[in-house]
Amino acid sequence: MRYLAEMTFAEMREMREDAVVILPIGAIEAHGPHLPLQTDVIIARAMAASGARALEASGFADVVVAPPLQWTSAGFAAAFAGTQSLSPATVTAILVETALGLHRAGFAHILLANAHLDPAHTASLHEGVRVAQAQHGVVVTFPDITRKPWALRLTAEFKSGACHAGQFETSIVMAERPDLVRESIRVTLPPNPASLSQAIREGRRTFEEAGGPSAYFGFPQGASEAEGRETIATLGSILADALVAARTPGKGE
Repeated sequence: MRYLAEMTFAEMREMREDAVVILPIGAIEAHGPHLPLQTDVIIARAMAASGARALEASGFADVVVAPPLQWTSAGFAAAFAGTQSLSPATVTAILVETALGLHRAGFAHILLANAHLDPAHTASLHEGVRVAQAQHGVVVTFPDITRKPWALRLTAEFKSGACHAGQFETSIVMAERPDLVRESIRVTLPPNPASLSQAIREGRRTFEEAGGPSAYFGFPQGASEAEGRETIATLGSILADALVAARTPGKGE
């Protein structure tokens, strides 16, 4: 596994024709009082690195992890200090331009490792994938973990929908960047079982409307480094399996 930003242009020229690039995608947004604004970016990078290792173990010779995209739509958290949010159309345009740039750089296949689940954001990614492929012929695979079959492979809290800055996400940050977890705050946070996914289906548009006045949902106190490492491995296997499926005739996401 290599990181694109650490490579030289000469090394880029030496890549194989079937080289794969994994693009981590997150957001800068509120994640409770105990996790950093870059939580989704941390998760996306961990997912991408895990996916690269899984692909290399299954025989892919040239897998590169790109720098993350982290400016996107984050309307649900927009009222919280520090959250950065762009329009959905801008997000789509950024993804298309990024995909074109990666394709020009020599990558035959682009794989998205997305960890930001705001509905406007994910819709923008799907539209960006459609445009990149239909209008520009760029091959992009996006295993959307909010959808089947991928969602079924994740934790019970994730499937409940009460998982923003809860046990699921906090565990991953504890595994990847424990120095950024405000542990003295985490252990005091009461559970918030309100389902964010259910609130989205009901038309709620903000964390506050969805029942998350402190920008977290789920059970932060239940988080652990061990769960985080297990979840990172699962996210990586999702990426690897999605790419294999995309390259197998008759299969797909």
